[in-house]
Amino acid sequence: MASQKSDSRSEHKELQSSQPLVPAVEAAARILFCLGESQKPKMSLTEICSKLGIYKSKGYSILNTLRQFGLVEKDPQTKTYSLGPNLIFLSRSVLDNLNYPEVVSPFLESLARETHGTSLLALISGSHVFVVAKREGNQNIGFGVRLGHRFHLTLGAHGRVIAAFLPEEERERLLGRKKLYFYGDPSRMDVKRLREEVLRCRRDGFAQDLGEVTPGVHVVSAPVFSHRDKLIGCLILIGTFPEEAMKDYGPKVAEVAKQVSRKLGADIERIFQAHGAVN
Repeated sequence: MASQKSDSRSEHKELQSSQPLVPAVEAAARILFCLGESQKPKMSLTEICSKLGIYKSKGYSILNTLRQFGLVEKDPQTKTYSLGPNLIFLSRSVLDNLNYPEVVSPFLESLARETHGTSLLALISGSHVFVVAKREGNQNIGFGVRLGHRFHLTLGAHGRVIAAFLPEEERERLLGRKKLYFYGDPSRMDVKRLREEVLRCRRDGFAQDLGEVTPGVHVVSAPVFSHRDKLIGCLILIGTFPEEAMKDYGPKVAEVAKQVSRKLGADIERIFQAHGAVN
């Protein structure tokens, strides 16, 4: 996401000015972020080095080293690179130590119990959101969503929520991408409809998907903010609910997401007032 990229760039500049960096380690980190933020699943050596402004020989050596540790994978046929499986191991370790699951757990538990659905907290990372906490309200109806599962940033209800609460410049940049999954298949993208729904979402504080992405599965999502009033992710409720129930579940999820954001230190009243949403 654009805000994350700009934040990482500013943090990088602060590090450069305040403490020495090891060039090879810095380049390795930049390569990992380059692969993670790319809209393409795989990148060639030329693409990576060109984007980062480093020599191919240096890029090749670093990529080869990262491969040895399973942090990067190379496709021998296309000679392209992608992030490696050991990053999943590292990310799970990070998730285990984050306080987000601990803070959010009671809210997810209550929401899942009241609705008999599956409640999730997903955090924004690059072009995706990652599930960091989950509760099941109905053990007889399971959804194949595990901790660490990732969804595309623009997919369905949570995609509309994220688009609605991004700063305008970042939202326009997001909508300028070639493939958008707000309505499932990118070929079904309708910009006019999306803009209308974004306004509605900012007003109501939530978005819904009534079986459009996955037939028979209804989803409600609402934004979650951090102590810096920054959009960090979303609350998601999934289930095979009747449409009539969705009229109540939308406001319910929105209210729970506000409670979570307050718990994380966000000034919800100020945020929603700025976005013209109903408190």
